[in-house]
Amino acid sequence: MSSVVLATAGYDHTLRLWEATSGICYRTLQYPESQINKLEITADKTQIAAAGNGQIRVFDVNSNDTQPINTFDGHTGNVTAVGFQKDSKWMYSGGEDGTVRVWDLRAPGCQRAYESRAAVNTVVLHPNQGELISGDQTGHIRVWDLTASACSCELVPEIGTAVRSLTVALDSTMIVAANNNGTCYVWRMMRGASLTTHFEPLHKLKAHTQFILKCLISPDCQQLATTSADKTVKLWNLDGFTLERTLVGHTRWVWDCVFSVDAAYLVTASSDATARLWDLSSGETIRTYSGHHKAVVCCALNDSAIDGRDLDS
Repeated sequence: MSSVVLATAGYDHTLRLWEATSGICYRTLQYPESQINKLEITADKTQIAAAGNGQIRVFDVNSNDTQPINTFDGHTGNVTAVGFQKDSKWMYSGGEDGTVRVWDLRAPGCQRAYESRAAVNTVVLHPNQGELISGDQTGHIRVWDLTASACSCELVPEIGTAVRSLTVALDSTMIVAANNNGTCYVWRMMRGASLTTHFEPLHKLKAHTQFILKCLISPDCQQLATTSADKTVKLWNLDGFTLERTLVGHTRWVWDCVFSVDAAYLVTASSDATARLWDLSSGETIRTYSGHHKAVVCCALNDSAIDGRDLDS
């Protein structure tokens, strides 16, 4: 079993698995139906979900089988978000059809569908595993309480400006929303007596002058990464929201990023058909992953301990 699982995908209808250190692609999976919009790897590194147009396919990371182990149909249009519950019992997704969905990985069909009333661009799972948080094209952020099976909270940081990406700190103290204007809104997350999450505005960060395509809080909750249509990735210190570093090298839009578990490295995916591995202490590219023929719009990395407990300890 691989100790590091690194995957990229995009508009050339393929999912590629890479040796992170050498930059060699050791496996290519075809996805003939559509482009791939998002990737997510399970905590135990055994499965990878690829979200396309109308469906999500789940592949076995460690086998040579080119066919998916499972296909989840139900969304109409592009699936824009996908992720797993920490024990990989269920998967969640969001899509252009305006729904946020929950899928039991051991049963067929979609178990729950929540209506957001606008195209969903991003969905994250609260570390408490009990709430999904979605951001949509009209600028609404909604918290979906999975126990009550209802929307428990709604935020609109900038009316009419699409929320492109959401990220929640692993220590549950902070949430960041990035929008199409290049702005990040930061809230403190508080748990009230009712156990539903409350949001206290903390900061407004003008991170880029163009679209932010992804924002991500590092596993150690010290940094925020923002990737943009301006071809750069910026790293912000969460202590004072100051700019620590700008990663320059991609020649087109940077769509996605993922931190290594120790927050020392970052992998990015770009329309320039490459992914890059960055050393965050120097800001240098230490590996370029070349092989895709079209835009690379998503990447996934799991380099935690095999039992997936690194992030919990």
